[in-house]
Amino acid sequence: MTRLCRYAPVLEIHVEQVAFDTTAITAAAMASGPRDPEPTHAGSEIREFLLAAWKRSCAYCGATGVRLNVEHVIPRSRGGSNRVTNLVLACIPCNQAKGVTCIEEFLVDRPARLESVKNQLRKPLHDVAAMNTTRLLLVKALATRGVPVHTWSGGRTAWNRQVMRLPKSHTLDALATGGFPRLLRPRGKIHHGYSTGDLVAALVPRGKWAGKWVGRISVRTSGQHRITTLTSRFDVSHRNLRLLQRADGYAYGFAAEIRLSAEHGPA
Repeated sequence: MTRLCRYAPVLEIHVEQVAFDTTAITAAAMASGPRDPEPTHAGSEIREFLLAAWKRSCAYCGATGVRLNVEHVIPRSRGGSNRVTNLVLACIPCNQAKGVTCIEEFLVDRPARLESVKNQLRKPLHDVAAMNTTRLLLVKALATRGVPVHTWSGGRTAWNRQVMRLPKSHTLDALATGGFPRLLRPRGKIHHGYSTGDLVAALVPRGKWAGKWVGRISVRTSGQHRITTLTSRFDVSHRNLRLLQRADGYAYGFAAEIRLSAEHGPA
């Protein structure tokens, strides 16, 4: 650190202090139903935690390198909660085959796998707590450098990387650490209630772009604003827009009912 400061001024330090934000995980788990509001960032924390806990594999068959769904061990229809103690990752075939059955029924012919899953569920946040403790030492050491130190979670790093459409790498993870501002111009003139850079949901009723979209907008005096999504760019009337967040430099806090990762066209 001392050597780095000789060649480049370090004004702030941003550290991925912990692997996961346990507060966000716990808060998101309090949702009691599938339509209850849940912060997008919290949802990202839970998924990243499960990917690490289950080593990016299906809890029921061990499959890796496939799409994994968040699965309720005890189905919600049978009183199962959304807490991490009741969540695993499952491949699509296992997820569909299990359906609303309990884990004891689904794995009745695989007792070793059943015991393994149960053992993992008994220690959901132990590893997180241990990592939090050891990483405090790093933050304390950096705090002696005399510049502000900001700490962030691994789940937020992953969310930043996904929003900025960056590939997974150690270097880019370092770039994506923290609540960094978007590289957009400051909030400017407001036209029909919106400003360039605002994050919006667009509900287009008909035509080529019919469907629900999420993205940033460039405003026009005519009210036909240009929306840029993860995959598309087109014009949409201000009457079909709903504000998710002002262009204040940060991209957190809008409802999970509309996720950037779940963007689609025709409903």
